[in-house]
Amino acid sequence: MLNEERIIMMTRMAAYESGEGKKNGAIGSYFRGDYIGLQVLKSVISATIAYFLVCGIYVLYHFETLLDGIYEMDLWGFARKAANAYIVTVVVYALISYVVYSYKYGKAKKKQKAYMGRLRQLSQLYQLESKNKQS
Repeated sequence: MLNEERIIMMTRMAAYESGEGKKNGAIGSYFRGDYIGLQVLKSVISATIAYFLVCGIYVLYHFETLLDGIYEMDLWGFARKAANAYIVTVVVYALISYVVYSYKYGKAKKKQKAYMGRLRQLSQLYQLESKNKQS
C-alpha cells in the first residue's frame, strides 16, 4: 500500500533537488569563508573592470576638454582623485558583495539542513514500514 505522506515528501524533495538544490549544493560544497572570499574577489575584479571602462568612456567623451587643459591641470591631484574614487568604489562594492553572499550562503545552508532533515524523516518512514511488514 502507498504511503501518502512519504509520496508527498519525496515529491517535494525531488522538486528541490532538480531546482534550487543544485545551486545550494554547489554553494554548500564550500566552507563559508572560502565561498564568500571567492565571490568577493570576483566582485572586486568586476568592479575594477567596470571602473576602468567608465573612466575610459569619460576620457573619450571629454577628450577635447582634457587635451585643452592638460598643461594647466594638476596631474598628481587628478591621479589622487581617480585613485581615491577607485578605492571607494571597490571597497563599497566589496562590502555589498560580502553582505549579499553571506546572506546567500546562510540561506543555502539552512535549506540544505532542512533537506537533510527530510531525508532522515524519509529514512525513518521506510524503517517503520519495513518493521510493520516484518511483524
